[in-house]
Amino acid sequence: MRYATLKSIASYVPPTCVTNADFEKILDTSDEWIVKRTGIKTRYFALPSQNTSDLAYEAGKKAMQRAGVRAEDIDAVIVATLSPDYLTMPSTACITSYKLGIENKPAFDISSACSGFIYLLSLAKSFIESGTHRRILIIGAEKISSVLDFSDRSTCVLFGDGAGACVIETTEDKNAAILDVHTSANGKHQDFLCTPRIQSVSQSIFSDKLESSKSFCLHDSTYLQMKGNETFKLAVKTLVNDVNDILTNNALQPQDIAYFIPHQANLRIINAVGEQLSFNEKQLVISVQKYGNTSAASIPMAMNDLYEENKLKYGDLMLLDAFGGGLTWGSALVRFGGKSCKESKSFLDSI
Repeated sequence: MRYATLKSIASYVPPTCVTNADFEKILDTSDEWIVKRTGIKTRYFALPSQNTSDLAYEAGKKAMQRAGVRAEDIDAVIVATLSPDYLTMPSTACITSYKLGIENKPAFDISSACSGFIYLLSLAKSFIESGTHRRILIIGAEKISSVLDFSDRSTCVLFGDGAGACVIETTEDKNAAILDVHTSANGKHQDFLCTPRIQSVSQSIFSDKLESSKSFCLHDSTYLQMKGNETFKLAVKTLVNDVNDILTNNALQPQDIAYFIPHQANLRIINAVGEQLSFNEKQLVISVQKYGNTSAASIPMAMNDLYEENKLKYGDLMLLDAFGGGLTWGSALVRFGGKSCKESKSFLDSI
């Protein structure tokens, strides 16, 4: 029987650490206000010279090293991002592949906002279990600082930049398999979390001839916009229901889960979901206080912290869940199929 396994995990954190005190200098806000409402203490921003593909490259390179694979061993590269290098083309995955030396292989982006990593797992699992590919590099990468309005204290203090990557490959060991992935979406609340487009010159010039022009969602800003209270309430309800569903469908209980790794958006959301699902402190993985909301990168970045603390072992069952713009959401039951951090370091040091 062919299964898909998460062979390696890695992340990249850009160099500039931005504290809440830094925001106090430019906004009517305070460290106390931010921590109380979000749990976030620091976040990291990419340099002006760094693009999303640069962050993805760093995480992808390390994930490949930890999996013991070379560029020619990768069959496809998929990147999840809401902050691509280019507006429409080429894809960030194409650029990242080139930087990694992966040539003449499929490479494409997906846009599922904060649920991006769950969607990546779903795609990789399907490709591998169908026999289409044997080894796939998936990367959640974000330079969200490039789409933030730094005069809007309700959004700019929440987000950070970063990247997380995994090598997903084939295995015959069910004890190391990605067991199940749920993904879903509903565009009814598309305006809860969005980055609007500015009206183009051509649309303005020919608006009298474009019958559908009134239906365009046109704005004067491309900055990220969010309805915080509405998103919070819907996120908690949706995530609890989705996690309960995936556990029930797989005949599992919360105590069967080694680590619960939710999307790192807001500490209040994480705690609310964790409490309703009866996960204890040892199971719950939290990194939002360090990195803020890094969207598609947040789950693999949190997983990498767990890995680098040498807590993640072969066969450990992780439950992942995320909720993001679209609106999109998803959950996944994933067993870790790679070497522990200590074993991987010893292996890399020996070669």
